[in-house]
Amino acid sequence: MNILSDFSLKSLNTFQVDCRAKYYVEVKSEAEIQKLIASEVFNNQVFILGGGSNVLFTKDFEGLIIHPDIKGIEVDVESSEHIILKIGAGEIWEELVDFTVKNGWSGIENLAAIPGSVGAAPIQNIGAYGVELKDVFHSLTAIDLHNGTRKIFQKQDCNFDYRNSIFKTEFKNRYIITTVCLRLNKNAESNIEYEALSMFLENAHLKPGLENVYRAIINIRGSKLPDPKQIGNVGSFFKNPVVEHDKFAELKSQFPEIKYFPQAKGVVKLAAAWLIESCGWKGKRIGQVGVHDKQALVLVNHGGGNGSQILSLSNQIIESVIQKFEIQLEPEVNIL
Repeated sequence: MNILSDFSLKSLNTFQVDCRAKYYVEVKSEAEIQKLIASEVFNNQVFILGGGSNVLFTKDFEGLIIHPDIKGIEVDVESSEHIILKIGAGEIWEELVDFTVKNGWSGIENLAAIPGSVGAAPIQNIGAYGVELKDVFHSLTAIDLHNGTRKIFQKQDCNFDYRNSIFKTEFKNRYIITTVCLRLNKNAESNIEYEALSMFLENAHLKPGLENVYRAIINIRGSKLPDPKQIGNVGSFFKNPVVEHDKFAELKSQFPEIKYFPQAKGVVKLAAAWLIESCGWKGKRIGQVGVHDKQALVLVNHGGGNGSQILSLSNQIIESVIQKFEIQLEPEVNIL
């Protein structure tokens, strides 16, 4: 374990923001985490940084950045219909999805091409094209940074919600996730309920098999979302807001073309991209930062932009949506 000082984080955040951490360390085992907790440098403010695809640094971090780099993929439990796969938190999510598809295990193919690490996936409860991580989540192991104890979290312990979990709220930066267990299917068909996915398969005359769904998701995402390796971004910056049915009815009468997703319990999820685009933001650029020209949910760093500029842009978008729709957008990303 090597603790580094005054460390550049530019290559470790997909916004490509040039900022620095007072201290930075990669941990490759639970033993190294225990050693870190006992060290003097651990007295600093701590932030756990996974793949850097869901964070916006607005300034240098005057504390300790911990990057989990625990590797390994193994079958923990297997039956005739399911497997429970145990994955190290430092594994790359995109590579894990590819691995499961090649082995014929379904469950996370709709989450293909999402940047980030496996350990960060349950924190955010990542989701796309009709599937969320909670749908396949079995359990995870984590170390309590307050006292070094090892704890196993079952699904019911994680308080999963839309792009949220207990690790973003009550236990934010308290636990460092070391392994994640997912329950995958050997024989089940893929979920193709999401309209854009089913239409893609139909138009391409493809059957909804595991491999075809996986390739379709990659194609759809590639056509709409910019590659962070080419232009700085974190994918969707905002959550889709959820409103009561009465508020939706009011909006629908004013804006008949509004895009939405019906939900259970009398609420409606609104398409944040449509709200933002309707306010004229899609493709708009302010200096070195802007809104992507193909997907209004995505804020981009064209090169040389800093976190404060991106934050300012996001606040302007939030304010314009409030003014037009009386709807408050909420960022998905961690803002530091």
